[in-house]
Parts: sequence; structure tokens; C-alpha cells
Amino acid sequence: MQVLLILLAFVAFLTIVFEEVIHVNKAKTTLFLGALAWILLFIFPQHGLSRADIQSAFNENLLEIATLWLFLMAAMTFVAYLNHQGLIESMIYRLLPAKISEKKLLFLVSIFSFVFSSLSDNITATLVSMTLVLSLKLPVKNAIKFTVLVVFSVNSGGVSLITGDVTTLMIFLEGKVAIQDLLWLSIPSFISVMALSLMLSFTLDGEISIANQKTSEDLVGKRIAAIFLATIFATIVLNVYAQVPPVLTFLFGLSIMFLVGRFCYRGDKRDDMLEYIRAIEYDTLLFFLGILLLVGMLKEIQVLDSLVQLYQIMPIDYANYTMGLISALVDNVPLTAAVLKSSIAMQPSQWLSLTYSVGVGGSLLVIGSAAGIVAMSKVSGLNFFSYMRYFAVLLIAYTLGFIGSVLVGNFLY
Repeated sequence: MQVLLILLAFVAFLTIVFEEVIHVNKAKTTLFLGALAWILLFIFPQHGLSRADIQSAFNENLLEIATLWLFLMAAMTFVAYLNHQGLIESMIYRLLPAKISEKKLLFLVSIFSFVFSSLSDNITATLVSMTLVLSLKLPVKNAIKFTVLVVFSVNSGGVSLITGDVTTLMIFLEGKVAIQDLLWLSIPSFISVMALSLMLSFTLDGEISIANQKTSEDLVGKRIAAIFLATIFATIVLNVYAQVPPVLTFLFGLSIMFLVGRFCYRGDKRDDMLEYIRAIEYDTLLFFLGILLLVGMLKEIQVLDSLVQLYQIMPIDYANYTMGLISALVDNVPLTAAVLKSSIAMQPSQWLSLTYSVGVGGSLLVIGSAAGIVAMSKVSGLNFFSYMRYFAVLLIAYTLGFIGSVLVGNFLY
């Protein structure tokens, strides 16, 4: 039965890879296989577990999924409103010149994505960054190149702050690294992003004209944009000082958005702000649901725990580097949890390099991180294979950043 469950996870991976060939939405296949895997797990308990134990594990997995779902729903609703009102495009028109080279634009987008993901979570940063990229109306090939850079930049920007990446927060809460030392990770992370930007810019030689389109000056829209920014800021502050879950702060911000829209748009056809919830991509949410069900099942049958055996057969630095590569295929949260629970003896400098590897390694494949999955749902033509074409340059940038994280760790400790 364990072999069959692993096979189901592998089949799910294949359906994602060959989505363009089989013409079946990956949300449908992963949801089907994820639900089927748990049903089989209940019918045929593994490792001597009782059904009560499996029920408890399923409830825990479902809580993680619900938290992610609700957070995504809130963030996507904010972005859907701002995009519909043209506020993000308006910001771009104000900040960018009428003409800009593709090379310069590539670097500006990478810096924006890196910095924004340091201030917010990866999913929100990806949504906002992709809205920026798509508003530029780039050719498909260039749009994919910019998207690859956004995914890597967003994941790199989040590793140095406990509010930017879940795995960074997990490692910090276990007392493995100090918060002031985590900030040093921003140096190798930023250098790797700039290196990737340079490699991707070699074939860009065009110039982009940015039409200074006039957008309506909607005072209510500006207020809601301010609420969105305040919600991001409050998420960081409340999480650091009071451990308030980010999803709770975002739901509160979303409720304020609904109330502001209701009373400021009174009698206006736009007063039903709930309509923007219907505008978000539910296929992305269903895909997340299926993937996390499968990952939770793999964790329950202890497949993820077996990955930790790498530390028994290779030096810790090499194992940490490999963990980053594995995180491109396996969700980094349970992977990090498996390492933390294994009681592996590592120096603080090695925990720092692990923080980088599991946070950025998922960028190597489009299905390896939440940022990649969100981007895949946004960009037409972006799939597993079109993203895979950039694997070599992504691997170089990841390796450069990892070496930098090791050097920073050795300097600090």
C-alpha cells in the first residue's frame, strides 16, 4: 500500500509536467489523486497507526491547507480589486519613464520583487509583482523570462526575515538561528538575484514604450490601496510582537476593505465588494489543495522522514545544498519540519545555510514553491517545460547564493 501511495504522488507529478499534453487541468488531477490517497490511507492504515491517529493527522493537514486557502483568498481579493481599478498600472506609469530598455526593466523588476517579498509574504509579493509584469504587455517569451526572475527574486527576498518565509520562521522559532543573523542572508540572496538578472539580460536588447495612460482618480480605490499596504505592515508587526497569525490579520484587513467599499460606494453599482472574491483564480486554490493533500500523505507514511537520511551519508553542507534541490520537488515546509524533528546536530552557521537552501531551492522548478504555482496560474504559456528551460541559470544563481550563505555563516560564527 505504501508503494501505491507513493505511486499516486508520482502520477500527480507527471500530470502536472504533462498538462499541456493530456489537456487536463492540473487542479483536477492533483485534487483527485490527493483525495484518493487519503481515502486509501484511512482504509489501509500504515505503520500500525489507528484510524484515530490518521484522523488527527488529516485534521492537522487540513488546518494547514485552510490557513493557506484563506490567506490566498484575502490576498488575491485585494490584488483583484487593485488590478480592476487600474491602481497598480497607475503606479507603474508614475514611476517608470516613457521608454526604458528591457535590460534595465529586468533589473528593476528583480529589485522590486526582492524588496517587496522582504516586506510581505511570498504569495502576496508574487501576485503584486506578476500584476506589474503582465501590465507591461511583454511578448510571451519575454514575459516568461521576467516571470522566472520574479519567482527566484521573491523566494530569495523572503529568506532573511521571519515574516517573509514560513521555513525561515520555523527554523527561528526552534532557536537554531538568531534574527539579527538572518538579516545577513539578504546579502548573498541579493547577489544571487543580481547574478540571475545579469544572465537573463544577455539576450534582451529591445526597448519598451510605456504609454502614460490616464486612470480614473478614484479616492475610494486609493483608500483601499492604503488599507492593503497597512494590512501588510500590520501583518509583519503583529506577527513579530504578538505572534498573530498572518491569515488573521489579512482577513481583518479584507473585512475593512468590504466595509469601506460598502459605505463609500453607497448606492453605486460597485458597492458589492464581494464580487471581487469571484474574480480570483480558484483553480490555483484547488491545485494547492491537491498538492498539500499529497504532501501531507507522504509525510504521514514517513516518506519525507527518509530524506533526512542524507545527513548520514554526506557532509552537512552538501546535505543542506541537496535539501534545496529536493525542495524543488517536495514542499519545503514538511521537508524543513522533518529536518527539525530529526535532532540532527548542526552548527548555527549550517542552520543558516539550510534556511537559504530550503527557501530558495524551490525556485528551480515552477512547481517547487508557492510563488511558482501562483505565477503559473497567471502567465499564459508558462508551464513545467517552458520554466525548465531556465533550470541551468537558476541552478547557477542558487549555487552562488548557497555558497554565499555558507561564507556568511562562517563569518558570523
